[in-house]
Amino acid sequence: MESDPERPTLSSLGKEGKSSGEIGEAQEPLINGTHGIPENYSVAAAVLPFLFPALGGLLYGYDIGATSCATISVESATLSGITWYDLSSVQIGLITSGSLYGALIGSVVAFNIADFLGRRRELILASVLYLVGALVTALAPDFAVMVVGRFVFGIGIGLAMHAAPMYIAETAPTPIRGRLISLKEFFIVLGMVAGYGIGSLLVDIVAGWRYMYGASTPLAVIMGIGMWWLPSSPRWLLLRAIQGKGNMQELKENAINCLRRLRGPVIGDSAPEQVNEVMEELAYVGEEKQVTFSEMFRGKCLKALTIGAGVVLFQQITGQPSVLYYAASILQSAGFSAASDATRVSILLGLLKLIMTGVAVLVVDRVGRRPLLLGGVSGMFVSLFLLGSYYLFLDDVPAAAVVGLLLYVGCYQLSFGPIGWLLISEIFPLRLRGRGLSIAVLVNFGANALVTFAFSPLVELLGSGILFYGFGVITLVALLFIFFIVPETKGLTLEEIEAKCL
Repeated sequence: MESDPERPTLSSLGKEGKSSGEIGEAQEPLINGTHGIPENYSVAAAVLPFLFPALGGLLYGYDIGATSCATISVESATLSGITWYDLSSVQIGLITSGSLYGALIGSVVAFNIADFLGRRRELILASVLYLVGALVTALAPDFAVMVVGRFVFGIGIGLAMHAAPMYIAETAPTPIRGRLISLKEFFIVLGMVAGYGIGSLLVDIVAGWRYMYGASTPLAVIMGIGMWWLPSSPRWLLLRAIQGKGNMQELKENAINCLRRLRGPVIGDSAPEQVNEVMEELAYVGEEKQVTFSEMFRGKCLKALTIGAGVVLFQQITGQPSVLYYAASILQSAGFSAASDATRVSILLGLLKLIMTGVAVLVVDRVGRRPLLLGGVSGMFVSLFLLGSYYLFLDDVPAAAVVGLLLYVGCYQLSFGPIGWLLISEIFPLRLRGRGLSIAVLVNFGANALVTFAFSPLVELLGSGILFYGFGVITLVALLFIFFIVPETKGLTLEEIEAKCL
């Protein structure tokens, strides 16, 4: 997918194919807005196209929080309300990680069906799987059925976390695209806090775990109805038109109608013109063919995969799942009474994650992606050095561990947490976006599962201090990767990102 050096590109052409130098200021593309020209969009109209896909992230976060409490409930002889409560550690592990493995399968499924279904229908399918998975889990008569329910719910997670960033990125106005996609991470953390909070309220009720899982069903229904009401992504429709997978004129008319619904009345009669310009821009950057599997590992596609998969890989292997494992013991060693109650500790850290993610949401479109990544990951390195030092030779200074823990959580949510999902939704060329993002999501969940699985054996082999130092070394490698490989995408339309950054 390399660009022909003699072929005009998006960055060199204006509306009529002339160079920007010949016409003064080029009129840049569309749907996501203009460069240097105020964009016609309604903030109110942008809310619902963000909100309903973001509910997929909220349900993912809720599942994480609720499951941490549900495993306590289901193992209780007096409160589980079941006869099969005497579960082994392996069985509890299957309940906890069942949705994660389902998400891995969902990512593989998305690779094959995403471009055919489209972003909207994939999210509708995800909401159905959320609903079915939650009901099967909540009503499970035995352990095997419960695991099946967790697995089905996880497939919904995989599809939702694949399609939601794409739909939001392709429909959001450029000036607030980063804020909206980062806000999806805020919804994930909000869901985690809600899961911890609802779980702590229900954990002392007989069969409370059933209510914890059942509580997610209304949101799944709202998400499905909302996505059914929302229009398709105009970019996806235009890609289908250019690839000859439907009637060209009909798909263009649908894209125009969808754009009007997404932008609200302020777009007026300019929607047809904007759609025509987007089709021209897509042709300039070579969107006329569907990407082949081998082409994904060449040229622009390979660079996009390197950036996207690299960011979400480092997001996990810099220790994010592992540091939180130590949260309760660290706070307890510092004398925090809340550490005696795991759910309260989780709520405390969840609130911190929520606040820091909110900060990232507010500044990402002003500060940019790279500064937040470089600053936040640098803070993560310092925090991992503090945690490693605490477990090796500062065990009499618990304040160092507490500072390290809070600094790690805050810096992660300022950088890798929201920016990782933001970059993978922006960096892939349109015809690669469905498959490329599915690979990135697969890498994310796979690395999460690997780090979670390998954590206990590594602690036993190396010790906690050396392990945290090891994560620190990986964090330094991540900083080098960000500095030399990851581009700045602030203020660029999706077409400009492909033309200028890949």
